[in-house]
Amino acid sequence: MISDLIIAENRLERIEKAARQGKKTNLLEIEEKLLNRIIDHLSNNRAIRDLKLTDESEKMIRGFQFLTQKPVMIIVNSDENNFGKNQKLLGEIEKKHRVIEFAGKFEMELSQLNDENEIALFLADMGINESAKDRLCTAAYELLGYISFFTVGPDEVRAWSLRQGESVLTAAGIIHTDLARGFIRAECFSYDDLIAHGSEKQVSERGLVRLEGRNYVVQDGNVLNILFNV
Repeated sequence: MISDLIIAENRLERIEKAARQGKKTNLLEIEEKLLNRIIDHLSNNRAIRDLKLTDESEKMIRGFQFLTQKPVMIIVNSDENNFGKNQKLLGEIEKKHRVIEFAGKFEMELSQLNDENEIALFLADMGINESAKDRLCTAAYELLGYISFFTVGPDEVRAWSLRQGESVLTAAGIIHTDLARGFIRAECFSYDDLIAHGSEKQVSERGLVRLEGRNYVVQDGNVLNILFNV
């Protein structure tokens, strides 16, 4: 909070200096009001992430990289005997932050196993479906607002990161700018369908491959084949 206060106050001083020099614009006035609001919020010992900001306001202060604006995840390392018995504590934390509980010693032993059946037995014994590593990756992606989509080719199968709510046109641009510039449409099917039916051919034969336009919102686990012309 002190670091964020210093950053905000320093920027405010520069805006005030510009005003004295007659260089103050409407945009700087809006930024000044926003920074004063942030400084008041921080001075009351509250994090910027708890301040309700519009998309435009968030975009305006994005470059400052305020520490207290960043999302928080709490990881609780429990003894094996107490694992799963800390619901009261976890419930209190979950009121403000994303929380994951794991048993460090158990996870260390789990990471040393190679046999899938043995891993499944270990997980079942602790009453969990996934390792802490997998749960942490999933939770971090959700917290940051990201999803994964896939591209499949003869040389490479690859996962790409994309923000939730972004279009297939944006996804095409992440793969290569040429794909976005010459975008025609996208062939799309889901990872779950691919696993269920065993091959891309089987997915296609069952009519599960869709053609999507540039405004299609990509879903987590989509497999995309971008058709383009440059």
